Parts: sequence; C-alpha cells; structure tokens
Amino acid sequence: MDAHVLQAALSAMETLFQPARLGLLAGGVLIGLFLGVVPGVGGLVGLTLLLPFTFSMDPFTAMAFMMGLAAVGATSDAIPAILFGVPGGIGSAATVLDGYPMARRGEAGRALGAAFAASVLGGLFGAILLAFLIPAVRPAVLSIAKPEMLAVTIFGISLAASLSGNSPVKGLMVACAGLLLATVGEDDIGELRWIFDTIYLYDGIPIIPITLGLFALPEIADLMIQRSAIAREGGPIHVTMAAQWKGFQDTIRNWFLVLRCSALGSILGAIPGIGAPVIDWVAYAHATRTEKGARETFGKGDVRGVLASESSNNAKEGGSLVPTIAFGIPGSASMVLFLAALLYQGVVPGPGMLGEHLDVTYTLVWSIALANVLACGICFVFANQIARIALVRIGLLAPCVLVIIYLGAFEGKRAWGDLYVLLAFGVLGFVMKRLAWPRSPMILGVVLGQLLEANAFITANVYGWSWMTRPITATILLVTLFGLGAPIVASWRRQRALGTKGRYVRSFAGGSVPKAQLAMAAAALLFFGYACASTLGWEFRSYLMPRVVAGIGLALTAMLFVQLFVRRTFVPAPGFEHVVPETGMHMDFGTDFGGIDNATFWRRLFAVAAWCVFIVLAATTIGLLPACALFMLLYLKLYERESWATTLLLTGIVMGSIYVLFHLVVHVTWAPAWLGDLFTWMRSNRWLSLV
Repeated sequence: MDAHVLQAALSAMETLFQPARLGLLAGGVLIGLFLGVVPGVGGLVGLTLLLPFTFSMDPFTAMAFMMGLAAVGATSDAIPAILFGVPGGIGSAATVLDGYPMARRGEAGRALGAAFAASVLGGLFGAILLAFLIPAVRPAVLSIAKPEMLAVTIFGISLAASLSGNSPVKGLMVACAGLLLATVGEDDIGELRWIFDTIYLYDGIPIIPITLGLFALPEIADLMIQRSAIAREGGPIHVTMAAQWKGFQDTIRNWFLVLRCSALGSILGAIPGIGAPVIDWVAYAHATRTEKGARETFGKGDVRGVLASESSNNAKEGGSLVPTIAFGIPGSASMVLFLAALLYQGVVPGPGMLGEHLDVTYTLVWSIALANVLACGICFVFANQIARIALVRIGLLAPCVLVIIYLGAFEGKRAWGDLYVLLAFGVLGFVMKRLAWPRSPMILGVVLGQLLEANAFITANVYGWSWMTRPITATILLVTLFGLGAPIVASWRRQRALGTKGRYVRSFAGGSVPKAQLAMAAAALLFFGYACASTLGWEFRSYLMPRVVAGIGLALTAMLFVQLFVRRTFVPAPGFEHVVPETGMHMDFGTDFGGIDNATFWRRLFAVAAWCVFIVLAATTIGLLPACALFMLLYLKLYERESWATTLLLTGIVMGSIYVLFHLVVHVTWAPAWLGDLFTWMRSNRWLSLV
C-alpha cells in the first residue's frame, strides 16, 4: 500500500470517527439488525428507506449510514434461522440446516455465538479484501466476460448435486425445476412463457414468496403441529456468555474453514449477478466436500455448517463493492442503491473513486469493519434476551411469525399473487421435506435461471463452441465436472473401503417401492414432459434453454425411476454382520413428531392448512392488514383459547408494530381488496348515497 493510499485510508478513518457520523453508523446498524430478524424483509427494504435521507448528507456520512445497515443484515438474519428454522433473509437459508437442529437440542447459545463470531470475521475479511485489492481489481473484473459468467453459472447449478447429499439425482431434478420456474414470464423478445393468461406472471415469479414458502411455512407448520415451544429438546434454552464463548472457540478452532468461506463470499460477491441467494450455499457445499466427517454430521447440527454459511454471507458485502466502485457495475441488488447514492453525491464510480475520491472509498472500508464489530457486540450482549423467544409456547409465537411471513411474502410484487405463490410453494416445501427431497437446489435454479439463459444465448451467438477453450472458462468447467463426479467417486470409494466385509446386491424392488416417492417421480415426469411439449411453436431464443433444461429433467427422472425400482442391498460377509455401510446424508433437517399419533397429526395439519388459506381469503376480501389482525384474534381466542387480555395485548403489539413499519414508514402499496372494490363500485354507481 503506497503512501497516497495509506494517507487516504487514515484520512477516511479520522473523518468517520467523528461523533455525529459514528452515531449515524450505529443507527444504521440497529436498523439493519432489526430488519434482519424479520423474515422476508431484510436490508434491501432498509436501504430503500434510508436512501432519501442521505440526499442532505455529505458523501462520508451518507456512505457510513447506508453501509452500517447493509453490512449487518446477514448477522441478525441468523437469529430466526437458528431459533425458528425460518431464514431471516435469503442469504441465511443454509444456516438453517445446522443452526436449527443445534437450537432444538439445547445448543442455541453455541450456534449463535459461532454465527456472530463467523459473521464479524467474514465481514472484516471482506473489508480487508476491499481495502487492499481495489487498486488492482479492475483488470481482473473486466476479464469476466459472458463465457466466464456462463461457466460460473453452470458451476453454481452443479452445486445442486453436492447440496443434495445422498440424493444427487433428486437435487439436480429440483434444480432443473427451479431453472424452468425462472423462465416464467415475458422474455427478451416478447414471448410470453407459461403465464396462463395471468398478468401477475408477466414479470416472472418473485423469489421472496418462493423462498418463504419452501423454507418458512413448512417449519412453522411443523411447530404448530407439535404445539410446543421451539426449544423442546434438551430442555429450555439459556444463551449464556459461556455458551456463546463455546461457539466463539469453535470459530477459532475452525479458523481455516472460516477463512476459506470468507474468501469464497468475497470473491463471488465481486462477480455481478452472483448474490446472497447463492453464496452461502456455495460455501456450505464447499465445507461438505472438504471438512472431515461432514457427510455424517452436516445437516444434523454441525457447528461447521453454521460457520461456513455465516462467514461467507457477511464477506460478500466487501466483495460486491468492488465492481460497484471500480467501474459502476452493481455487484448485488443493494449495491444499486449505493450506486444511486454515490451519483447523487456527485461521486462517479470508476477511476475517480480510486483517485480523487479514494477517501470516500476507504470510508466504506472502515464502515464495513466498524459496523460488523458493533453488530457482533450487540448480538453477543443481547443474545440471551433474543433466545428467550424460543421458550414461548408455539401457540403464542406461531401466529406472530406467520403474519410476518405473509407480510414478507407480499414484498415480492405487492400483489395477491404473492400470497398464492407462498401457499403453493409452502405445500410443495412441506411435501418435499417429509419425503426427504432437497429444497435448496430449487432456490439455486430460480436465482440463476435468467442469468444462465442470457449468458448462454449471447455466448453461443458470439463465441460458438470456442467459449469452452478460454482459459478461465475451461478451468471453471473442469471444476464443475469434478464436483458432479465427486458423489460417484465417493460412492465407489465407500464400496472399495468395505473390501472383504461385504458387497452390494442389486434386485428388482417390485411392489415395495414407496408410493409417495413414486408419486413424486411421476409428478416430475409430468412437469418436465409438459414443459418440453409446451415449448413447441416458440421462437428459438425463447425455447432454447427451457427445452434443454426440460430434456435434462426428463433424463434425470428416468434415472430416478431406475433407482426406485432397482434396489441396492448390502450383504455382509460372514463374521461382518455388524458392519453398516456409510450411505451419505440428507442435506435438510427433518422433524420428529414422536408422541403424536397419525390421526392427531392429520387433524392438526388440516387445521394449519385451513388457517393459512383463511389468511389469504380474508386478505383478498378485507385487505391484508385487517386480515392479519382478524386471524390473530380468532386463532388466539378460538384455537388456542387464550384469555381476552392476552389475545388483545399480543394482537395489538404485533399489528401496531407492523402498521408503523410497513404502512407509515416503508409506505407499502397495499393491493385493493374485494370489499374495497365493491365499495368503490357502489359509490361510483351511487348505490350508496350516504357515502
């Protein structure tokens, strides 16, 4: 670091550490921590809220204020992911896989301590990387052309095999389904694909209700079926400093994993288009491949899974600032707002931010570092109070979380279709979880679908088949092939390790094939078959990716049918009857309904489904906010049989907070309800003369 750069860094630090700017930075941190805990909202809403307030500030103060919020959203969204199994944001979905099982067995403090420590280290790593690599990053980022972006996208999709544990074929099938979902709507040449005469689908299916449906609704449904506190295993949760210190020690012991995943988060964050929904899954998949014993413990409450996810998603902010600062290409959705703030302040990204405005650049660096330290300290101090939420009876907690999930899903397009999508994917997520089908590959497919289609078409037109011979592209594709082949090689090595202890015998399963698995495979066959057939008559640009993906999906479905009907049975050799071969792991968390009989399970499941449908029907009739209030009143009083005092107090607190946040502060545009439309029509036709 030369003298000019060092002087700019010191000048930025001196400017930032003035009391007024520190106060605004801390205010941004508090807002970011609060919004990160609310499922489906996240820091993007907060940045949108803060942007108008920055117009009257100087560049240093504005950047500190906004970065204080953006840098810590990935810290606090680990709290609902660990305590409730509900991702606070898209970037914390992978944290759920190991953090939630740890909380269920009474290790919430350790999981939270590890998450906070990994988050602050990941955030500091991103800040350090940004500080030292900005002057040299421009040539590297400029070399990422369309072929390299296509290769990176293919690599991201291939991770579905690793994220599916012992079900790589199912994972790739689910990823293909996600890719097809990403093509819904109007494409670049005006072709309307799978909109079913619905205006809502013109712009595609928003990812927020899909994510909350796949991950949040099934977990809340499970808790409502169990009708117990979240922390029912291992006794009550007590998040002490000693427990968090244990998580901090886990972070130190696994420092190399944290370092590698932080590097992954920073590097992928610097590539435009590879954002939060992908980065934590990439880091998690990397940990499953490289950590000793990961196949047996990941997904069941291994603290290393928490470390991998949290260190990577906090490091991404530093990385995503690199292309934004270097040449004005936003590295993520939040960086678009930073770009707008910079331009309004008269600071043009590019060479100017590496020269005359270098002090503003290093204000961002110091802001990231300081915000992460502040957030970590706040979370460590108040973690015990936050964790006590897990001791509340689910009868009181479930309606609150369910209302927040519905309001978070409504942020997709702010249309009633968001709630229908939430319900549809909630049912799908519940079924997939019960049948041990991986859910995370679908999110990968939805996120990367449009990126894959755009890059594939441009690359094919400009480069032909020669795109595979470019050095960076070829390297990424080789890594992808290695990742796809890794499960096959691992299976072969497990069989080889058995040696003379036994062998596998293949036989026809016949009528013993699980009917539920067979039904899922048949549904996949119909889905991919319809997708392939319905592309007939489309333009080449429109049908290229959907038809190829549907064809791959059909081939994978055929492989699944073979796996279902051809049973592999391990036959131990004489004297080795005690040997149990390793079978890999399922990359998701299950739910133990022990103690609940089948009739009770189905009765409670029907009740949960009825309440979820009731919210949608009531919302479309009287409006979303009144429907949520009505739902809470009826649920607490009639279903949970709470006292009127408890019912009114809890409903008032929750709905009052929601009204202030969503209606008065964020100014959400609520979709018109049927009753309101009827009222307007009656007024326009003078049927209601008194109004």
